[in-house]
Amino acid sequence: MPKTILVIDDSASLRQLVRMSLQGAGYDVVEADDGSTALTKLDGRKLHLAVCDVNMPKLDGISFVKQARAKAEYRFLPVIMLTTESQESKKLEGKAAGAKAWITKPFQPSQLLDAVAKLCLP
Repeated sequence: MPKTILVIDDSASLRQLVRMSLQGAGYDVVEADDGSTALTKLDGRKLHLAVCDVNMPKLDGISFVKQARAKAEYRFLPVIMLTTESQESKKLEGKAAGAKAWITKPFQPSQLLDAVAKLCLP
């Protein structure tokens, strides 16, 4: 049974790149165009990991992580932040919210797949 990953980014082209990379590696993908929409995907379905941008309209990525952690069935969902943000203060804020990894755009798909493989729990 393939593992399911939630991809959250307001850029449709980036979601497509991430989706193609993950599906090519055998993962199922659920997409959301911002943190608010992503919260609606936390509806009891089994998710193994989330890949999330930081800067998005409606609800930013760090706020998404905090709100996801508040849901009992998703409090241990591993989250990889995939973002243009590279400041140490943002990384620390993300880690404090519960993000498990931080990848800065532009990125190599192999870099993302390595992080996913390390964090994607059964």
